[in-house]
Amino acid sequence: MELRVIEKEPTMISIEIAGESHTFMNVLKGALLETEGITAATYDVNPEQSGGQTDPVLTLKTDEQTDALDALEAGAERVIEKSNDFTDAFEAAA
Repeated sequence: MELRVIEKEPTMISIEIAGESHTFMNVLKGALLETEGITAATYDVNPEQSGGQTDPVLTLKTDEQTDALDALEAGAERVIEKSNDFTDAFEAAA
């Protein structure tokens, strides 16, 4: 997975995630919105200012006590946990 930081502030980060689709971006956004300290998480697949760029751009904002990069890491860990939980449930059902 290729990531490119577009903008970074202590309580906001915007990154481009190359090669991903709505499927992954919705899972990531959902996990981020469940993460403590994150006040907003969204993505845009074709931002107007991009000149037609099609790789998704994720933007998240945090409260004043939460570093945006740390929150992104915590959200990514939630995706891994959810994937593992699904795998376990699937294997148990088979």
